[in-house]
Amino acid sequence: MNNGCGSGSESCLSSMEEELHVLAVDDNLIDRKLLERILKISSCKVTTAENGLRALEYLGLGDPQQTNVMKVNLIITDYCMPGMTGFELLKKVKESSNLKEVPVVILSSENIPTRINKCLASGAQMFMQKPLKLSDVEKLKCECHLLNCRS
Repeated sequence: MNNGCGSGSESCLSSMEEELHVLAVDDNLIDRKLLERILKISSCKVTTAENGLRALEYLGLGDPQQTNVMKVNLIITDYCMPGMTGFELLKKVKESSNLKEVPVVILSSENIPTRINKCLASGAQMFMQKPLKLSDVEKLKCECHLLNCRS
């Protein structure tokens, strides 16, 4: 799928004035640290959460009294997590009037077509296989730039 960036994604990325703020959600510490490192190498500001409920707290959806709400441009979440799956997090984000425009990318180590289709039909921007690679992040940044997901 060509999204207009092709292999020359540097031209797409060079016009980005603002740093992309990504909320990275994964229950596995190693996967979360790897994702954080790749995003930081790609010049993203990164906030991590160890589960879907913690992500909702960061986003201001966990506690109605919360005043310190974090603004993010992109959410990358693991699909399979205890307590709240990435799919359930996706649904909560898309139901929120404040967050429904924030792109959500679902990651999974399993390539299950019905799961992929369910996530995409529910508003996920993309469904990607783990482990995420640097080239995947550059592709995401480019697509996010084309979608104008800036603060």
